Amino acid sequence: VGYNTMFLSNVTVFMPPLLTLIGIPGLESVQCWIGIPFCAMYIMAVIGNSLLLFIIKSEPSLHEPMYILIGMLGVTDTVLASSIVPKMLGIFWFHISFDACLLQMWLIHSFQATESGILLAMALDRYVAICNPLRHATVFSRQLLTHLGVGAILRAAILVLPSLLLIKCRLKLYRTTVISHAYCEHMAIVKLAAEDIRVNKIYGLFVAFAILGFDIIFITMSYVRIFVTVFQLPQKEARVKAFNTCTAHICVFLPFYLLAFFSFFTHRFGSHIPPYVHILLSNLYLLVPPFLNPIVYGVKTKELRRHIWNIFFSSQNS
Repeated sequence: VGYNTMFLSNVTVFMPPLLTLIGIPGLESVQCWIGIPFCAMYIMAVIGNSLLLFIIKSEPSLHEPMYILIGMLGVTDTVLASSIVPKMLGIFWFHISFDACLLQMWLIHSFQATESGILLAMALDRYVAICNPLRHATVFSRQLLTHLGVGAILRAAILVLPSLLLIKCRLKLYRTTVISHAYCEHMAIVKLAAEDIRVNKIYGLFVAFAILGFDIIFITMSYVRIFVTVFQLPQKEARVKAFNTCTAHICVFLPFYLLAFFSFFTHRFGSHIPPYVHILLSNLYLLVPPFLNPIVYGVKTKELRRHIWNIFFSSQNS
């Protein structure tokens, strides 16, 4: 029934009470198996980020800007993954109400934007720490970290909210209630409408470039300045140490932005890309950063690695 409604172009639904997520188009027969690695990634992301948060909170020596920002990133990643995976794994048995779908859309995009803001704050923290180390403690105070965290959340929530209202208030008629996606994403919902969606698409473009575009420009500028400063350091050991502090951050933000812009442009210009490729990469875009965050920072950051080692191996020795 769900597939038939997709092709009834002369039938519209007024404000559908329920929507059906079909998961990954073209791979419906193997979705139960695809869900296993996604579930494993989610469990590891929640456990890993929770462990990082516990270590950062319990160790006074880690109450520094870099580790506080890592903790903020862990919270954002955990909430973002929790907004997606449980529902995604249950799409074979449940429908989702229209309002619940809009709420999930707002949560997903809000926490995506919040994560982008935290990655920008982390890049600025590394820039000040490496390019102007004597002023780092003064510039990155607890008050500034609080303002950066609150600002990232408010910027995301305020800019994403109108996209929800534009769907709820403008779009009344829908061609189908079947969403060819594994979660409620802005353009996936907008494309269901049987009305003019240009305003919705334009605002989506504005939000994407106002948040992701702005952040990636300043992150890139920060790292260009960082690398220029690093290669000017006279001691090789100092260059290696400064470079290592940045590689963990780069390993996290590169997949986030590359997959984000792939999903963003595919929705608008990628009609030739198979839907299952787009949806699989969209899922990875939201799950890979939460999964990588504890692994990358736990391995690359010496202080965190030492505390993790002490937790597991000191308890075994005792």
